[in-house]
Amino acid sequence: MTATLPTLDDLRIEPGLPTIVSPRAGRALTLGAAAPLLRDIADNCIERAGGVLFTGFAVPSIDAFQQFAASFGSPLIGYEFASTPRSQVEGAVYTSTEYPPHRSIPLHNEQSYTREWPMRIWFHCALAARTGGATPIADSRVIYRVLDPALIERFARRELLYVRNFGQGLDLPWQQAFGTDRPRAVDAMCAARGIECEWREGDDGDMLLRTRERCQAVAMHPRTGERVWFNQAHLFHLSALDEDMRDALVEAVGIENVPRNVYYGDGTPLEADALAEIRGVLEQQRVVFPWVSGDVLMLDNMLTAHARDPFEGPRKVVVAMAESYRGSADAQRSKTIATAARR
Repeated sequence: MTATLPTLDDLRIEPGLPTIVSPRAGRALTLGAAAPLLRDIADNCIERAGGVLFTGFAVPSIDAFQQFAASFGSPLIGYEFASTPRSQVEGAVYTSTEYPPHRSIPLHNEQSYTREWPMRIWFHCALAARTGGATPIADSRVIYRVLDPALIERFARRELLYVRNFGQGLDLPWQQAFGTDRPRAVDAMCAARGIECEWREGDDGDMLLRTRERCQAVAMHPRTGERVWFNQAHLFHLSALDEDMRDALVEAVGIENVPRNVYYGDGTPLEADALAEIRGVLEQQRVVFPWVSGDVLMLDNMLTAHARDPFEGPRKVVVAMAESYRGSADAQRSKTIATAARR
């Protein structure tokens, strides 16, 4: 006997951010069996809502999650030019950022510190933490609208310069971030992406890498045409560190060699009050929901930022990404967005 395919009558849909999709009471559905219907629902609402949470569906394995993410029609992509430690779990599925459980990760859009990023990102909670461990989200369109227009105009016009010093026992080794141990291969990758790179020899003889990349502070969604706040200035700036840690780091390696920092595109410092405003708006816009083991969260990475709350006990959340998009480096685009911010 052929199993009956699920229909909309089998589902409960709650609009919002995230839009919540779940089986109705008494319906037992696997993510795989419901996948064609869930894809239609997501395709119809994700660029309006910004994100969809599939909850209450049976997800028997990481591979089942990977198949679901891949079923949306775009090949899953690897985690390139990494800024945080992750491990490959299976295929194109990675662990979420491997930071200590007691640390929070502020809201951010994936890889918005570069000019190439995934348009789609999926999170799968294979095991919910005993306490905490939520993945808060926020609407990047709302963040753009709430921030001071003068701040937006200034950031859009001047853009951002991200400076990274890999390794030194302080941050990701360049070999891990670029997936190669050949400096010439790194040079080629940086050249292809418009990233300035500089090599120097460390005290122990190791090759140390510094990169500089000028990137957008705001962006325009390629399909919806909406403007979004899209950068990681608040995460990369030294002020994101505790004062004692920041002072110790600068004393140990010098300001030019800290693992990461960010400036205006011309290299001038960002204002402390601007960073404080940005962090305050991000905090106000957080949308928090508790993970349930088996949940899958799908986000439009440009429209919706994500974060991580501290947690206690074992927790396993894995990530898949797709639809690599290269943002425009055209100065006219930045000028257009900056002009719109003044209106």
